[in-house]
Amino acid sequence: MAKQKRPLKHIAVAGNIGSGKTTLTEKLAKHYNWEARFEDVENNPYLNDFYQDMPRWSFNLQIYFLNSRLRQLVEIQEGSQIVIQDRTIYEDAHIFAPNLHEMGLMSTRDFENYISFFRTICKQVQAPNLLVYLKASLGTLVGQIERRGRAYEDNIRLDYLKQLNQYYDNWIENYKEGPLLVINVDDLNYADKPEDFSKVVEKIDAELFGLF
Repeated sequence: MAKQKRPLKHIAVAGNIGSGKTTLTEKLAKHYNWEARFEDVENNPYLNDFYQDMPRWSFNLQIYFLNSRLRQLVEIQEGSQIVIQDRTIYEDAHIFAPNLHEMGLMSTRDFENYISFFRTICKQVQAPNLLVYLKASLGTLVGQIERRGRAYEDNIRLDYLKQLNQYYDNWIENYKEGPLLVINVDDLNYADKPEDFSKVVEKIDAELFGLF
């Protein structure tokens, strides 16, 4: 008997920068014949500026991501396809914005405005049927970031990634919006090893369809 109490429509993949979200989203979409939705990285007009001058562009960047994610959620709710989403609207508000504020890279005025806007938005959207969190150590994150070689990520600092990981751990420990599956990716290579990808699929099948 399926575990879902409402129709299966939305699976979300969460995780820090370099945790392997996009790769897993692509592979799961192909495996299950789901529609994939990704972060708008290539067309994001703020990313390059943000990594060059975080205090100046942090609020602009976070508002852009929030709007992009909200648009995806509205499309998911209005559509008929099962969608798997690369990163969630919760990560923007629970990880990235608070971290920028704590580091002095977003003013208190901007942060409070942002969080107020996020809370208003959350009243209008549904949580995913399943949140898949990719838990990764700092070493794994750095290695994967270096391998993919995105120019705008060259300036990411280790302390920035470390603090993000701490925010992720706290968020996941307190996540109550819906079903949650935590996958430790330090010892998995689902990008290149079919047996590792199969392990992930088995875990997701168990959560979504009650198959053990």
